[in-house]
Amino acid sequence: MSCQPEVLWAQRSDKIYLTISIPDAKDVNMKADPTGLFSFSATGPNSEAFSFSLELFDSIKPEVGKLKTGLRTITCSIYKEKTGWWSHLLKSKEKPAPYIKVDWNKWCDEDDESELSSEDDDDEGDEEDESSDDGMLYLPDLEKARRKY
Repeated sequence: MSCQPEVLWAQRSDKIYLTISIPDAKDVNMKADPTGLFSFSATGPNSEAFSFSLELFDSIKPEVGKLKTGLRTITCSIYKEKTGWWSHLLKSKEKPAPYIKVDWNKWCDEDDESELSSEDDDDEGDEEDESSDDGMLYLPDLEKARRKY
């Protein structure tokens, strides 16, 4: 029997981010269907099996999705077939499973997306050290935040 890892999600108009918390993951496998069916499996520490399946809100482009495995988490970038904001992650209107939560570190509102679009393109760049946190403010951001007060 497999366990369900904690899954954090956030969105932009063109993609969905899923951050899956499994330290030292091995045998990571992601499958995506254009209709929005997403499946994930991996082996964690002590040979624990982790897996889950999601029926996403709308259709996706599985051929351009990306998977990035770090020391503590796995990040999946799933590109939407149609650009736009989803009202929720899953097709079902029922409350999502308790292991699925919003990733407030990566979340942005529709109004804020244009400001973040230049910062958000780190998927295509160099592999980052897992210790960096996307939600942290860096020196230029701190200066900008101080000017607001």
